[in-house]
Amino acid sequence: MSEPVRASDTPLGVDVEEGKNYFWCACGKSQSQPFCDGAHKDTDFTPVKYTAEASRKVFFCGCKVTGSQPMCDGSHNKEG
Repeated sequence: MSEPVRASDTPLGVDVEEGKNYFWCACGKSQSQPFCDGAHKDTDFTPVKYTAEASRKVFFCGCKVTGSQPMCDGSHNKEG
């Protein structure tokens, strides 16, 4: 599998609505980060579905190397 494009060096905070589905961009190519816009079409990546359990602010991964997709786990702070 190819490597994702690092879209951000920090997590991307989003206010989500309870029960609503969100599709996180796993490839890093989307112009609507952190969400998928179909830019993965010619890659090995597919978007990751996230369903909000509550209306609140959550932090989606921006570096695309999190171990807990689609949420940030601090991987952007780790040296490669």
